[in-house]
Amino acid sequence: MKNNRYKFLFAAVLISVFLVQCDDDENGNVIFQETCSDGIQNAQEEGIDCGGPACEPCGEFLDLSGIFVQEDQAGRPEINSIFGSDGFRDDFNTTVPSQMGFFYKDRFQSKLLMDINPDYTTNVLAYNPEEFATFLSTDVLWLAETGETSYYDGTNILTGRSLEDDVVDATLLFIFGGADGTENPEFTSDNVPANDKPFSPSFPYLAEPFQE
Repeated sequence: MKNNRYKFLFAAVLISVFLVQCDDDENGNVIFQETCSDGIQNAQEEGIDCGGPACEPCGEFLDLSGIFVQEDQAGRPEINSIFGSDGFRDDFNTTVPSQMGFFYKDRFQSKLLMDINPDYTTNVLAYNPEEFATFLSTDVLWLAETGETSYYDGTNILTGRSLEDDVVDATLLFIFGGADGTENPEFTSDNVPANDKPFSPSFPYLAEPFQE
């Protein structure tokens, strides 16, 4: 009798836990109650408040609420200005890079061919319009584990980005320079000279201020 009583109590606890986690609708389908913001992993979640049948997938959404606010994408400066209006820039700047291609590739390709460079066919990266739009719309930088770190120096292409790199000039070259980089030379530079003093080799890597 004593063992049966413990078995009954154990079964009752399991049933009560199950009832806390889910419910049935009028058709008998299981409906999971709201557990996606309770700070614990439950209700078949794959992580804390994510995954499973009821919550957003884990690792695919970035919560920018709270103390920190994402203001700008900085991997490729001025791309969001060249390819969009103020409203677009606000949306683009707060989009997770892994989702940018899905949301913005078609816009970038259309803008490139209709407004910015209708004569574009390829560039020094050998990207056709669709490939180039995919590259532009995803604001991430690649970093080579060996060799020179450079956004583009004529030899090393997209192996990273150093402080000395003129990313804006390189981007304009990609857009207007054509296959060999010689087309539209009047559009392939912003004519802003390189920094006149070397950057510090230690954090925060600042250069000395300009003095006349």
